[in-house]
Parts: sequence; C-alpha cells; structure tokens
Amino acid sequence: MKKSQIAFGLLKIPTDAIMVIAGFLLGYKIRLHGDFIPGIYFPLDAASFPPTNEYFLLTLYFAATLIVTFAVFGLYNMRNQGGPLKESSRVILISIVWILLIIAYYFTVRQVFFSRLVLGFSFILTVSLLISARLSLRAVEQLLLLANIGVRRTLIIGSNKITSRMIEVLKKNPRYHLVGYISKSKNQKGIPHLGGLKNLEEIVKTFKVEEIIQTSTVLTEIQAHDILNFCRQNHLEYRFVPDLLEIDRTNVEIEPLAGLPLIHMKPTPLDGWGKVIKRSYDILGALTCLTLLSPLLFLIAVGIKLDSRGPILFTKLDDGSPANRVGQTGRLFKFYKFRTMHPNCHSLRYTKLKEANNRRGPLVKIKNDPRITRFGRLLRKTSLDELPQLINVLIGNMSLVGPRPHLPEEVADYDSHHKFLLTIKPGITGLSQISGRSDLDFEEEVRLDTYYIKHWSPFLDLKILLKTIIVVISGKAAD
Repeated sequence: MKKSQIAFGLLKIPTDAIMVIAGFLLGYKIRLHGDFIPGIYFPLDAASFPPTNEYFLLTLYFAATLIVTFAVFGLYNMRNQGGPLKESSRVILISIVWILLIIAYYFTVRQVFFSRLVLGFSFILTVSLLISARLSLRAVEQLLLLANIGVRRTLIIGSNKITSRMIEVLKKNPRYHLVGYISKSKNQKGIPHLGGLKNLEEIVKTFKVEEIIQTSTVLTEIQAHDILNFCRQNHLEYRFVPDLLEIDRTNVEIEPLAGLPLIHMKPTPLDGWGKVIKRSYDILGALTCLTLLSPLLFLIAVGIKLDSRGPILFTKLDDGSPANRVGQTGRLFKFYKFRTMHPNCHSLRYTKLKEANNRRGPLVKIKNDPRITRFGRLLRKTSLDELPQLINVLIGNMSLVGPRPHLPEEVADYDSHHKFLLTIKPGITGLSQISGRSDLDFEEEVRLDTYYIKHWSPFLDLKILLKTIIVVISGKAAD
C-alpha cells in the first residue's frame, strides 16, 4: 500500500475527532443564545449547561466513542470506502448508531445533564462537519493522484476475459497506472503487451512496477509460486484473481485453515456480525413499533370486529390448520396478520377464484378479490394488516426487512433458483415490496430479493424502511 494512502487513512482519525469536538462546542455556543431563531426565544436552563471546561472534556469522550464506533464499522478501512455518496451515507448511518449509543448510555445511568437542543444541534453540526472533512480529504487525495502522487504502477499477468474486465476497471481508478500486460497472446486492447513471463524481471525494473495482478488461470503451480516469490523478494504487492469461472463471486472470503487458504463463498453478508447487527435492530425496531403503535393496533382490532364477524387475526386456514408461512431454510412458522377477508374463504383462491389469478409462476394474485372485507381493503391499501408481523420479528421468525414470507403451497412449486430466497428470514417489507410487489412478475420479484440477499447492508435496510414509509403514505402499498 502506498504511503500516501496510509497517510490519508490515518489522517481521518484525528480529523474526525476534531470535527466532533468542533461540532459539539459550536452547538453549545449556539444554544447559549436563547434567541438563535429570530422571533422565538428558548429559555436557558442553567442545570442543563455544564461549565465550558467540563463540557470540553465531555466532547473528548464523545470524540473517542465516535472513533471506536467508526473503527468497528470499518470507516477507517484504508483500502476502499466506495464513492463519495456511499462514504457520506455510511458516515450518516453510523453516526446515528453512535449518537443512539450515547443517548442509551446516559439514559441507563440517568445522568442526562445537558440540553436536548444542544445535543440535537451538535449532532447535526458534527455530521455535517464529518462529511465535509472527509470530502475535503478525498478531494485533496484526488488532486495528488492527478499529479501522479500515490499512483500505483501496475502490471497485469494474463490475457483472458478476466483480464479485459480488470483493465476496464483499473483504467477508471485514478490510483492505478497500468504499465501493460504480459502473456503469450496479444489480444488485449488499451494497454501495451510487454512480453512473456521470461521478461518479468526486466519489465519490472524498466517500468518501475509496484504491483502485479495475476489474472491468468493457466499458469502451472511452479510458475505461480515463482511469481509470488519474485514479488516478495522485490517488495511488490501481489494480487491474483482465482479461477472461479462462472461462479458468483459475491461475498467471497479467504479463511486460513492450518496454513491453507480456503475460499469461502458466502451467500449473503448476513453472517457473523452482520447477523448480530440485523437481529439487534430487528428486536429494537419491533419493540419500539409495538409500543408506539399499540393505540393504532387497538383501533384496527375494533374496526375489524365492527366490520365483519370472525377473529381479529388471521392465524388459521379454512380447515382449522395453522396459517403457516415458510421461513429461513424452509422452516414453517406461525404467521400473524390482521384478518382482511371474510371467514372460511381462503381456499377459494385455488378453486372458484383460480381463473381470476393474474400472475404467472407459483404465486396467486387476484385483482378486486371478492373475499376481502371493506375495512380489510383499507388495511391492505395501507399495509396496516401486516403490523402483527412485528410479533414474528420479535419471536425471531421474521425480520423487519427481507423477502416476503411465502405460502407452503407456493414454495412447493419453486424452481431451484427460487429457493435461494429462503437463505435469510422473510421480512415485513423488502426490496420487491417497495418496487411494486402487486404488479411485479414473479421472476422480477425473485431477482430483486436475490439482489438484497447478496448485497445486504445496514444502509440498504435503512433505505428500504424509509422508502416503505413513503410508499405507505403515498397510498402505493400492495393491494
């Protein structure tokens, strides 16, 4: 790794600390002026304002906790933070986690001695300063790269489809200067062909190569070892692309086992810490929503009883058997949902109403379904019928975000690639739900949910949850 890249990675730590201190001190100073919003006076409470010197020490604590939080979530990874939008989004998301941890701590120890307005102002200012500082560092680094400072002179070994893709990717990355490639064939475009493996030492010296990327999959074991040893002896960075052919390369990890490098093809990032993080905010989110929405849940229950006879929740089928759904790894679980249909008419979807199905594939979708009650139609329009699924989330059968839970009879008709959706827990909302679930072709729904499973991140979940709120408010929820 280039020294400039290490320097900019390390520079983020003190810069972030300074931005936190500056943001909280600025928020403190703004709040000292009771009339900081023209025409509105906010009285000052001396008890919520510690002396400046004590408050400064508090900001040091805040800065330290932010650095630890950012480090845990990988915001000090020196190799790659993605584009500016992705990095800014991660800063916002992880800053929210950080401030919630601080609030939770002071709530637990019951030592909240500072103004909530100060906390609010300080947080907004801090996040703004953090993003501005990181974008500024990024801009300075880009200017240095344009001046060839910090650029890695890179040689590629190989000439195949992977090589072509690698050349295309690296030419767009200002960190790399491709000096050329070496191979027996000369079929690559855009960079010069410099010879074969026998010329490797001469080429490295002539072009001052700093990094070698091996894309060739036809080298012998001896040749591959010779290249690796050559790089070690000459202090060159060495990377190679394994011959995975058409295997999906999403979420690949290398796990050493007794000195042997095992390539782990993870189906989803929802493993290890990812699983822990998702389960944590599932529990927190479900508890919060059930508490805050309890009056609404009561009113919906009353509305269902007044509108039609039958139970409040849909938990049993027409024959009295449980209304199960298929969960993670194909396990059945008891499913909770507000009843939106007249009693004892669920099975009509497979008999009298079978011809009304307007969807292809294993799923059934009936337009203007006569089984739905008047109040049930409103609940479905707003997706409020799905609120009891928060109980499933709390139990652990479901998640806030994920593929929708499918019926056992639907899963029985799945093709092999459809069953990939059972890799994770189903969700109350998901990528397919916010993309127009009722109008989606089944294969498109599978494609969207597959993308979510392979590319999960806390930020993607947050984005889906926010989009869900917009969809529900706009009245575009599933029918």
